[in-house]
Amino acid sequence: MGFNKKQWSWIFYDWANSGYGIIVTTAVLPVYFKSVAQNAGVSQANATAFWGYANSFGTLIVSVLAPVLGALADYPHHKKKLLSYFSFLGIIMTFGLALVPPSQWHLLLGVFILSIIGYSAGNLFYDSFLTDVSDNRQMDSLSSNGYAFGYLGGVLAFILFLVLQLTSGFGMLFSYGVARWSFLLAAVWWLIFFIPMLKNVRQVYSLPENPHPITSSFKRVWMTITHLKKYKAAAWFLVAYFFYIDGVDTIFTMATSIGMDMGISTTILMLVLLVVQLVAFPFSILYGWIANRFSARKGILLAIVLYFGICLYALKLHSAVDFWILAVLVGTSQGGIQALSRSYFGKLIPKDSGSEFFGFYNILGKFSAVMGPVLVGIVTQVTGKSTIGAASLSILFMIGLAIFLMLPRLTTSK
Repeated sequence: MGFNKKQWSWIFYDWANSGYGIIVTTAVLPVYFKSVAQNAGVSQANATAFWGYANSFGTLIVSVLAPVLGALADYPHHKKKLLSYFSFLGIIMTFGLALVPPSQWHLLLGVFILSIIGYSAGNLFYDSFLTDVSDNRQMDSLSSNGYAFGYLGGVLAFILFLVLQLTSGFGMLFSYGVARWSFLLAAVWWLIFFIPMLKNVRQVYSLPENPHPITSSFKRVWMTITHLKKYKAAAWFLVAYFFYIDGVDTIFTMATSIGMDMGISTTILMLVLLVVQLVAFPFSILYGWIANRFSARKGILLAIVLYFGICLYALKLHSAVDFWILAVLVGTSQGGIQALSRSYFGKLIPKDSGSEFFGFYNILGKFSAVMGPVLVGIVTQVTGKSTIGAASLSILFMIGLAIFLMLPRLTTSK
């Protein structure tokens, strides 16, 4: 299915912040942080835990703000402004990561928290723009392609990082200079590919103008909470989503730290992450095809079951080969489950209040991202094995699956 200019511009925002996603949250900063923290006397297990806690704290702040920010974005012209404000916060703080001295690991975590606030809040408004750029018929395909091209953009940004690393003469991530230059690369990548979204995408659906939008937004959030019984399918979906997306996000943010705890070299970890991105590109599009051929519901169920198996497989991780297998399995479903969850929810909600509802969608996703890394961190510290921490996430997928199975088959005639 062909996409128009505004739809491609929307897709390219995922491409834009993909450099941050792979370089900052997944590949480089976790390794860089653990290196500087351990050089400062922090144990390996505590460094892994602190990284998880930082992710949790940043997403917790966005979680608290998400419903009100979403409600505010539903007023005319507010959605684009809020997307811009938080995106530029993320870009500036990503640039700031390069300026923090390697000895200041506490400050490094603080700047990272601010960057993840910008990244996470920006994605809230980006997600809600899905209803402005597509109808229900296109939504699954467009959402899947957004994730797919996001992964492809991440691959290209990551390749540029690898070129930077190889041409630096060091060839290893532990070169602090190379790591800090990679943060500049992520910031510039985000800025450049954000431009099409700024130029071509406009808010289509909105509520009537209000002279007191902030006060009104708080009131609307409370009204929506008290009247969720009008949107039972959306409400129960959010409960299921809360549990299963927890595992998805946690595996994404903690994978590098877990690999390091297994003794896998940073070079191998970088190659694994590159392959995961490459695998995720076609499989995200495949999930869009599954949704169009069968249904988004069946596609989500398939992904949850696969992730449940992935968590159990984590108990068998003993070598780099095992980690490779696990990573490829994650790549087959990571983009698909996120893409179809976004489009599935987009079909359940009223379009003129889309940002408000996506605020609840994001708050549950972010609160789950608070719980997941903390769970892995605690289990890792108690057992001394991060693989057991990863395996514990299977419980969350099981709960999410049980609730999602109770949802009725989705009709899109609204």
